[in-house]
Amino acid sequence: MGQEVAASLSFDEGRALEIIEKLAQLEGAMLPILHALQEAFGYIDQRMVPLVAQALNVSRAETHGAITFYHDFRDAPAGRHVLRICRAESCQSMGCERLVDHLRIAHHIEPGQTSADGALTIESVYCLGQCALSPAALIDDEPVGRLDEARLDALLGQLNGARA
Repeated sequence: MGQEVAASLSFDEGRALEIIEKLAQLEGAMLPILHALQEAFGYIDQRMVPLVAQALNVSRAETHGAITFYHDFRDAPAGRHVLRICRAESCQSMGCERLVDHLRIAHHIEPGQTSADGALTIESVYCLGQCALSPAALIDDEPVGRLDEARLDALLGQLNGARA
């Protein structure tokens, strides 16, 4: 499911329960359930936490801990486009922090935020396995490498043009 479609879905307790019940019998069901919920809704709504906890007979704190421990899970819908910028060692040595500063200054957004118009979410990741192309990122799950401020601006401009 695409980012835009997933983020447009709103919380539906009945659908969430269907997903949870379908997967609850798996060994180590917590992560498959959380991934399926995020795939269906685009994020893990806080109202899902007690549903998962009850189905798995674990505490809400344990469920919340799993959600917050793994960076793949969101607690709010993402923007229409998601930029995941690598901030691991190779990308740091090749200038990813300049890109983060550029996003903050020129685009008024930084990792962990979604733009006010809901168009873009920026996330930090720590290694995309694209070290030879540092600094690297994923834009809507498509890898891009050898980024600099101008190329980043051009890619973000293309995203803005695509939504018009």
